[in-house]
Amino acid sequence: MTAVVELPFPPATLSGHNKGHWRSKLGLVAKHRDWAREATLAAGVAVEADGDIPLAIFFYPPDQRGDRVNYPNRIKAQLDGIAEALKVNDRRFLPSYHFCAPVKDARVTYVIGGAA
Repeated sequence: MTAVVELPFPPATLSGHNKGHWRSKLGLVAKHRDWAREATLAAGVAVEADGDIPLAIFFYPPDQRGDRVNYPNRIKAQLDGIAEALKVNDRRFLPSYHFCAPVKDARVTYVIGGAA
C-alpha cells in the first residue's frame, strides 16, 4: 500500500547546525514528531511486518536560501513520528530524496511504501 503524508517544512534550527543548546529545541522537535505521527495515522498507512520500507521524500522549501545537503537532517523528528505511527524502527526506511523548487506553502511530502 502506498500513502502520501504532507508535513510543514522544518526550520533550519532542526538541522543540527544551530548554535543553541539541544534543550532549546525540544518543543520544536516534539511538535514535528507529533505532526508526523498524527498525519501518518490519519493516512491509514500499513506496511509489511519486516523488510525495507521505501520512502520517497520530496522537499519543497520556502525559498532558495536553504542548504539542500542539510534538509535530510531537519526531518529526523518527522521520520521518528512516522516510524512511531507505523510501529517500526526507522532503520527500515529506504529513503530517496527529491529536491524541488521553492513553493509558497513550503512542505515535505513523504510517499510511504511506493517506488522510491
